[in-house]
This record gives sequence, C-alpha cells and structure tokens, in this order.
Amino acid sequence: MHAYYADQFVLPLPEGHRFPMAKYRLLRDAVAAHLPGVVLQVAPPASDGELALAHTPAYIDAIAHGTLPAPAQREIGFPWSPAMAERARRSVGATLAACRVAMAGGEGTGIAGNLAGGTHHAYADKGSGFCVFNDMAVAARLMQDEHARAASAMGANPLALRVAIIDLDVHQGNGTARIFQGDDSVFTLSLHGARNFPFRKEAGDLDVELPDGCGDDDYLAALEQALDALDQRFAPGLVLYLAGADPHVGDRLGRLHISHDGLEARDRRVFDWAWQRRVPMAFAMAGGYGTDIADTIQAQLTTWRVAFQYQQRWQNSLQPSL
Repeated sequence: MHAYYADQFVLPLPEGHRFPMAKYRLLRDAVAAHLPGVVLQVAPPASDGELALAHTPAYIDAIAHGTLPAPAQREIGFPWSPAMAERARRSVGATLAACRVAMAGGEGTGIAGNLAGGTHHAYADKGSGFCVFNDMAVAARLMQDEHARAASAMGANPLALRVAIIDLDVHQGNGTARIFQGDDSVFTLSLHGARNFPFRKEAGDLDVELPDGCGDDDYLAALEQALDALDQRFAPGLVLYLAGADPHVGDRLGRLHISHDGLEARDRRVFDWAWQRRVPMAFAMAGGYGTDIADTIQAQLTTWRVAFQYQQRWQNSLQPSL
C-alpha cells in the first residue's frame, strides 16, 4: 500500500506555536517501523492548474508570492513563508497521488493514503484553521476530470464520477461543504462536535452534530446511522476519508470521549463500508492534537494498520484463482 509523505510537511514554526508539527515525522517513523508492507512515497507538489480546480487564481497567487494579508495569515494559523507555501502544495499533492493509486485498478490498489492532509477548513478563496488549500476538494474535482477524460479517450459517454467525502475529524469540514454546495456529484458527510470549531458551520449534504463528552457507543451508533443514510442517498465511485485522531478523549481540541478502541472500530466500519461496495478509497490524517502526542500517533498508526488490512483484501481479490 502506498503512503505519501514529504519532509516539507514539518514546517518550522515560531517557538510556542500550538500546532503539533512533529506528529508528521513521528507518524512516518511509526509506519516505517511497524508496517513494512506500506511503501513510503515522496509527495509531489500540486500544480497551479490542479489547485485551480477548487481555488481562485487570486488566492493561489497570494500563497505562491507571499502577498496574503496578515489577517488572512492569522485565520490560517501559520505565518506565510516559502516553506509554508511548499508544504501546502505537497499536502494536496499527496492526496492527489493517493487518489490516482487507489483509482488505478491495478495490482494491489484500491486504497492509498496521505500521512498528512485532510485540510477541510480551506475555502475556495481563503484558508482557515491550519488549512491552506483544500486537498479533498481538489482531489474530488481532479479525479472527476481524469475519469471523464479517460472515458472520452475510449469513446464512451462519460458519466460524472461520484465522490463521497466522509469527514470524521472532530471539527466540521466547513470549507469542503461550502465548495460543494449545489454539486450533486459530490456528497459531503461530516460527523463533528456541535460546540467545536468552526463555530459557524456550513451546510453539507449530511451533518451529524455530537454533544461534548460523546462516548464510543453513541459515536459509533451515529456513524452507523450516517453511513446508512449515505447508502440510501448516494452511490460513490470514490471515497475520500478524513480519519481525524481528534475525537480521542485525550485530544486537547476534541471535547469528545472516544477511546482508542472506539477510533479503531470507527476506522474498520468506514473501510469495510467502502470494501463491501468495492469503492476505491484515498484517506488523509486530518486533525490530531493530543495532550500526549503519543495518543495522536497511536490513533493514526491504527488507521494505517486497518487500511493496510483492507488493502490486502483488494490485492487478494485481484489475484486470479487457481
């Protein structure tokens, strides 16, 4: 299974900054140490043309050339620098590469992931909440374009690729929801804390709000109901999954009480849902702000372990029977 990572994910920040930037390197090292079947690949930077599928030219240019006003930088949460711009491009590029592998239909594909990404607070014309560009939005639009071009090249009349974005970060994917409002080819599902950031939510296709202190049983029941509703309303050809670690009880920004076992059960349910329908999936890590960073890494490593198990099912299903 392919995992996309770049050294640029670890952005130098001012001393005392609250974002746990070290988690990306720690997760990479944990995956390399514990999951030898996962192949680490260098994340490429997304191009201007790819970013323009979901972002305005003026915003792309402002990030590229450092002309973003100070208030806009504060809303993102990272000061602008060339390294910040490069990190943002590679975070998107990693998800695009994972999508291409998952959609390829060749040996061992079906699932691939980004060791960062899940930047769901970014809007078309601005960033927010530690998110510069919206990798999920760019990926959905790019995969739709590439699917249409491939169908046309074969002389077929292409139907739009339908993409389901299953966002289980503890914070609503407000930027993603806004970008796809009115787009029937993309379904946005978000399971998030009702009283958590963003405090002004956007209307997605299916928004499930959870109370502070929500525990495993209620969380998993809400997820099951949401997946049932998705089943009734939408049949995707690609799933994009944001496997946030921040619902964990030890997350300082989470406000929920989900255990490690609960997060593993969540991941298994989502990967199984896609597998049962033979829908390719690309996934990203999204949020994770553990009071103890080891809790974040444990939750994310478990996501990768579960993903690898389901990717093996894809691989085995593609092997010819004797």
